[in-house]
Amino acid sequence: MTTMHHTPDLFALSEVRGPVLRPGDEGYAEEVTGFNLAALHTPDVVVAATGADDVVTALRWASATGTPVAVQATGHGANFPIPHGLLISTARMTDVRVDPRRRTATVAAGAKWRDVLAASAPHGLAPLNGTSTDAGAVGYTVGGGLPVLGRTYGYAADLVRSFQAVTPGEPLRETDPDHEPELFWALRGGKGNVAVVTSMVIELLPLSTVLGGGLHYAGEHAETVLNTWVDWTRTVPEQMNSAFAVLRLPPIPQLPAELRGGFWARVAVTWTGDPADGEKLLEPLRAAAPVAVDLVREMPYTEVDSIHMEPQDPLPARESCSLLRELTPEAVRAFLDQVGPAVPDCPLLAAQIRHMGGALSRPARTEDAICARDAGHLLEAVAVIPAPPDAEAVERATTALHSAMSPYGTGRTMVNIHGTPGDAADRARAWTPQVLDRLRRAKRTYDPANLLRFGHTV
Repeated sequence: MTTMHHTPDLFALSEVRGPVLRPGDEGYAEEVTGFNLAALHTPDVVVAATGADDVVTALRWASATGTPVAVQATGHGANFPIPHGLLISTARMTDVRVDPRRRTATVAAGAKWRDVLAASAPHGLAPLNGTSTDAGAVGYTVGGGLPVLGRTYGYAADLVRSFQAVTPGEPLRETDPDHEPELFWALRGGKGNVAVVTSMVIELLPLSTVLGGGLHYAGEHAETVLNTWVDWTRTVPEQMNSAFAVLRLPPIPQLPAELRGGFWARVAVTWTGDPADGEKLLEPLRAAAPVAVDLVREMPYTEVDSIHMEPQDPLPARESCSLLRELTPEAVRAFLDQVGPAVPDCPLLAAQIRHMGGALSRPARTEDAICARDAGHLLEAVAVIPAPPDAEAVERATTALHSAMSPYGTGRTMVNIHGTPGDAADRARAWTPQVLDRLRRAKRTYDPANLLRFGHTV
């Protein structure tokens, strides 16, 4: 096999069962393209892994040749281009095995949450997935994982029983609270800094249905609805999970017809208790302003994507977040001044504030690297990146929103929603100084050559 630019001979990868692709090969472009089209990957070589053995072989080759490594399952978190090196694609590793008696699922590296849902729902069980079940379960979980049902059940990482993972140049490792506990700690909230996960065992919840959906108001009512929602969140029980958003929706057929092309204020809710109790709790929100579109209903949990209505088709996106301590009247005013009705040319698709607290504020049973437990809310901005110079307007609006809200923040972000990682100081915002130091020590232990250095790394 011929030597490539930036990479040594690939003969050692000949035992990989999946495709090994180089630029120009048929299927290369499809293999490197993820959900977020804003990040264009151009690695020197792609290993399309079919199982853990392929990952072990790929990392052994990378370690022997000093080649930097990135991993991609679905590409939902592709906020950073991979310009060279080795990309391990786990998209073919989609196996999910459910043990209904133990209420667990063994989830392979490339499985999406919808794969886990499909396997668990027939048993009356559900995982702690996020707002889009199209996202990869493992990548989401190693970043901590902020679920739709987080206030009720905590972070996705809280329900991990064990991981199978590969560190550069080493054989497959099994890690849990009792075996290699420091690796287990770093893989729950430390993102892809120390190892490549090939599978995980997670606990499942006895849950079949929820009361969920969105209450949509004309955007002119944003201030009234937001203030009502803030007051409402102070007393709702942990079974109620919700988020307020200002939405500027495009006129696309993927959206409900009545919402296309509109400017909306929305409260998305997911209630795990008795539906009648949930409906009663929603009365103050429904009375706050005229509800133009009410999509709240009792639904099978398999339809959870309909609650937050995240895009299901690949697109170039710019996402970002800030963790907030509390929503004071001044914080509400600052938010609306940036994205409310008085800013008709705001280029953001969505500016959302998620209610945290509840189980999200309690320590995990086994210590982890998540640093968001002190936040009362999470601010998230999402935009579709248009062509320049409109892309510059997106960046300006994103920066201005987080800057305006910084006096009310914890100073930190969540690594999965952080967006494009900047310099070392910017990346550090995903963790406390103490956790960051510990993560760096783990990095020196498990990846001393810093081969796993693409994306949000330390």
